[in-house]
Amino acid sequence: MKLKKLVLQGYKTFASKTEFVFDDGITAVVGPNGSGKSNVADAVRWVLGEQSYSTLRGKKTTDMIFAGSQKRARAGMAQATLTLDNSDGWLPIEYAEVEISRRAYRSGENEYLLNGQKVRRMDISDLLAKAGLAEQTYTIIGQGLIDQALSLKADERRALFEEAGQAITRANAPAPCANCKKPKPTCCASTTFWARFGRALPRSSGRPAVPKATNKW
Repeated sequence: MKLKKLVLQGYKTFASKTEFVFDDGITAVVGPNGSGKSNVADAVRWVLGEQSYSTLRGKKTTDMIFAGSQKRARAGMAQATLTLDNSDGWLPIEYAEVEISRRAYRSGENEYLLNGQKVRRMDISDLLAKAGLAEQTYTIIGQGLIDQALSLKADERRALFEEAGQAITRANAPAPCANCKKPKPTCCASTTFWARFGRALPRSSGRPAVPKATNKW
């Protein structure tokens, strides 16, 4: 996945429209404590559909919206837009750039947009899943996560590696059937095949076939 741009407006500490452009190589966001550096990583999680507010360092939807300051009134809406480079077609959609947006209102309502068109959160999740970027198949390393991982006990560290292994397995799993969403070996296509042709096939008794004796010489 290649990130090209992240645009925030009204999200947490970013009251004004703020644009982050990710060029080739490593991009570093530098600033003093409390300037909102961690909010950039939170915004990436949020726009990709994160539902756990504790992970986003909040308690409710309104915590994602700029709360106001002494010189500026609070915002009524938060929006984050993540632009992905799709020039190599890693996403199954006919656009060289894909914009994923999420909006939050003080009423608690959330909206999702794909290239400016309103969609469901499920539509975003399905699109990313088809490209191997489903939920729990990626990790955004946040503040203190490295220290936390290094200080784990042996059994806790083992659980962490097992979780990572399961994420890799899910990412490499074949795409489900487009009709019934089940894995293809047990999907509706195989069920339909046996329903149509199963009766015509000989049934096995469970015992090996024994050749009949003949008197032909």
